[in-house]
Amino acid sequence: MTPVPDRPAYLRIADTLREAIRDGSLPPGTRLPTIAELCETHGVSEIVVRQAVALLRGEGLVETRRGGGTLVKVIPPARRVAMDRYRAVSRPLAVPETTFTHDQKITWAEYRLDKEFTRVRADDELGALFELPAGTRLLRRRFVFYARGEPQQISVNYLPWDLVADTPVCDPAREPWPGGTLAQLTYLGHPPVRVEESVRARMPTPEEAETLRMSGGVPVLGITRRMLARAGVMEVCREIVLPADRVVLDYAIDL
Repeated sequence: MTPVPDRPAYLRIADTLREAIRDGSLPPGTRLPTIAELCETHGVSEIVVRQAVALLRGEGLVETRRGGGTLVKVIPPARRVAMDRYRAVSRPLAVPETTFTHDQKITWAEYRLDKEFTRVRADDELGALFELPAGTRLLRRRFVFYARGEPQQISVNYLPWDLVADTPVCDPAREPWPGGTLAQLTYLGHPPVRVEESVRARMPTPEEAETLRMSGGVPVLGITRRMLARAGVMEVCREIVLPADRVVLDYAIDL
């Protein structure tokens, strides 16, 4: 019988550190032993230790800071995002809020929005989502959502240009708009009666990871959304991008 070779040293070191992170021996925010200390403890070269640490970094368990060493990553509790938030925000508002501020449980003063508005034409996919011909003129709005100064979400949504042209909705200076897109469509005379979402998991693009200040190895949830009024599809969001370690999506079905 051929003996099974031992696991490579970098995997064994990663196993040891991973177990210490999971059992709490190395709690969040703790600095890992230095490269030199790990080399001495395990009797291996520096390159082996660096491979082990890179593996844990790729799993999203640790992060390396310039001048600060490698730390066990602090992951805040995931916020729960439920479909009924649309219903909550569509009611008359006592104070300004949107679905994002509702999800994040933040005040209007703690909310910030980076925005970029452009006019585009629908590609085949957007045309199918809107149930309109490809080439239809659309307003494209790209938002980066901040809660208490931290970027939490990217959203790229589209509205028919004929619906919003020459209205306050196509003015970026009016953002953020209390009530968000729901309130804007209501203002335009097309209150949404249905919201559809489809969700997929994927790895972030480099630009998304940088914008959302994400650690390596963490996927995102990409949500494609349609808002429908009685006259048809009024808004398509392609996509809402959320770091997967920061949210739990809750869906309820009334039977």
